[in-house]
Amino acid sequence: MKKVDFLATDGIQLNGFIYKNKIKDTSKIILAVHGMSSNCFKKRDEIIANKANENGIDYFCFNNRGSELVKYIRRKIADKKEKFLGGTTYEDVLEGYEDIVGAILKLKEMGYDEIYMQGHSLGCTKIVYTYNELKQDDDEILKCIKGVILLSLVDIPSTLKIYLRDKYTTYINLAEEKEKAGLKNELMPKDAFIHPISVKGFLRYARDNKEINFARYSEDNEFEALNNIDVPIMMRWGNNNEMILQQANELVEMINEKITNTKKDINYIDGADHGYTDKEEILAKQIINFIKNEI
Repeated sequence: MKKVDFLATDGIQLNGFIYKNKIKDTSKIILAVHGMSSNCFKKRDEIIANKANENGIDYFCFNNRGSELVKYIRRKIADKKEKFLGGTTYEDVLEGYEDIVGAILKLKEMGYDEIYMQGHSLGCTKIVYTYNELKQDDDEILKCIKGVILLSLVDIPSTLKIYLRDKYTTYINLAEEKEKAGLKNELMPKDAFIHPISVKGFLRYARDNKEINFARYSEDNEFEALNNIDVPIMMRWGNNNEMILQQANELVEMINEKITNTKKDINYIDGADHGYTDKEEILAKQIINFIKNEI
């Protein structure tokens, strides 16, 4: 395992860990994007990385600007350096594009040209958004993306509405008042979100969510953003305290009907929770089988 430092495309300084296999030199690698308030030190990452290495595939997980709850992040552009608040509390999810593309460019620089993008929870949202943005720009970067792995993609706006119920509109109004007053970094009341969240972050999920509101499992949705993914796609959920509003088997059945990708692997893992606790080995085997079937 080796620490890798790199820059997001907007100059944010990031780092992560690469797990290199001992079997052979390879151009194949899994690029893992973590979820809300998380990091690249999860047991799940280590187990998937080890399973990948056993099969001659390398693994790279990194801490994006939304890792942990609150932290300082630093930007370096030319000789200019800046420091400002980051972490899940203050991040703008759309800026995950800059982080992911920066990671892809670093991996390409290191000789990897067969990259499987793997996201967990909010990391899935960032990956789907990034893929669609790259495709819209007809970007050359997409040529090295060979597969997309989405672990527990969450319908964040709908989940937030259910969570807040009658307070949903009240908190949007409160956030907008603070926004007008120039207080976008002020924290929302503690029950406005599942963890501390800034006004800016809350409005991204609750109001300014057009670009990330593509899951919408409870609506008559054609899943354009997901169907825009041309490479093989794998999707997984758990059925134990998972962050979905449906039964996992019903959700999987519906998504399988809606997703037109002919190389799809969509299912759930029985007994798994949102973080796949104690089911990491099963998940890792399924991920590697998905990749091996597409190589």
